[in-house]
Amino acid sequence: MTTDAQACALPAPAPAPGAAARTWVGPSAPERLALLRRTRSIAIVGASANASRASYFVATYLLSSSPYDVYFVNPRATEILGRPVYPSLDALPVVPDLVDVFRRHDDLPTVLDETLAVGARTLWLQLGSWHEEVARRAEAAGLEVVMDRCVKIEHARFHGGLHLAGFDTGVISSRRGLR
Repeated sequence: MTTDAQACALPAPAPAPGAAARTWVGPSAPERLALLRRTRSIAIVGASANASRASYFVATYLLSSSPYDVYFVNPRATEILGRPVYPSLDALPVVPDLVDVFRRHDDLPTVLDETLAVGARTLWLQLGSWHEEVARRAEAAGLEVVMDRCVKIEHARFHGGLHLAGFDTGVISSRRGLR
C-alpha cells in the first residue's frame, strides 16, 4: 500500500557520471509543507539583482506571493528589488527561520557554518545543489535540511500556484491555445 508521502515523493535522480550515489534522504512532501508553514522569515544567500538569475525569480515570487519576511544576503550588492542587501547572515536584523542557498557547491560548508552561527532552523539548498556532508553535519547540529528543491516551486505547489510548466504565469486569457 502506498502512503500519501510515498505518492508525493520524487524518485531519486540518477547520479551524474563519476559522481557518488545519493544516499541522504530528505523530508517528505508533508514534512516540507509543515516546514514551510512553520517558517516566518527566509534569508536568500547568494541573492542577485540580475533578473535572469534564479535567486531573483525566487525573491520576486516570495515577496509577491508568500507571507514570509524575506532578507537578501550578498556581500557585493546593496539593494535588490528595492530592499537592503546584507553582506552576511550575521548582519541581518533578525535570525531567519530558513536559509535558502544559491551558492556554488564548494561554498556550502561555509554557508552551513554561518547558518549554524546565527541560529537558523532550516538549511535549504536550491535545485541542483546537493552536498551530503553538509546535510549530515546540519542535521547532526539540529537543523532541518532540504536539498535540490526550489522554495518557490514547493510553496506554489502546496498553495495552488503551479501550472503544467511548474510556475504561475499570471496570464489570464480567453484565447484558445494553438493546437
